[in-house]
Amino acid sequence: MIKIKGWKLSEIIFLSFVILFIITHAIIRHDSVVAVVSAICGITYTFIAGKGNPICYLFGVTGSGFYSYLSFQNMLWGNLLLYLGYYIPMQILGFFQWNKNLKDGQKEIVKRYLPKKELFVLIILTVVFTTILAFVLYYLKDAHPILDSITTIGSIGGMYLTVRRAIEQWIFWMIVNSLSLIMWICVALNGARVFSTVIMWAVYLFLAFYFYFAWRKEIRSSKKY
Repeated sequence: MIKIKGWKLSEIIFLSFVILFIITHAIIRHDSVVAVVSAICGITYTFIAGKGNPICYLFGVTGSGFYSYLSFQNMLWGNLLLYLGYYIPMQILGFFQWNKNLKDGQKEIVKRYLPKKELFVLIILTVVFTTILAFVLYYLKDAHPILDSITTIGSIGGMYLTVRRAIEQWIFWMIVNSLSLIMWICVALNGARVFSTVIMWAVYLFLAFYFYFAWRKEIRSSKKY
């Protein structure tokens, strides 16, 4: 497969197609401009993060800002708090952390598995805080308290794993992205013009599977030498 600066030609074509589709779809469906910008930045961030390049966080911070506004408009308080209070600061931290752990002479991070004890603690904390947040959001009259709590706490764990350069992040993102897709479909069915956001989460879900296997192949290959 042809590669252009570390990217497969198929990856470049896919990313270009998705962005073009989102823009075209938004024009036809008169989608929210905020949702379109959030989707494009978010998908670009995920793709570049999957390639292990720290520049992804510039797109991540921009996309998170627009997504926060969408969450505010649709009363998804858990997601709003997540992005403003955690996601954006962690993405800034991630930019510097990734730059400290680049492969020699390359703009790409060294990927790894998270230590088992650390992963076990993270899973326990995720379950506990998801349960607590679900009750809090229910009393705050969140539009989707259970989905919002799982995606919120799951994203916190996923972002932590991302900054740690751990392959397990993609498993967290598989869960978070699938549930977020369901949540935003519900929002769209209630009349909100957030179709670009629905497309964004669908692409996120696909990329989580794609990069999980890509990272696993790279890590296993590196251990042979």
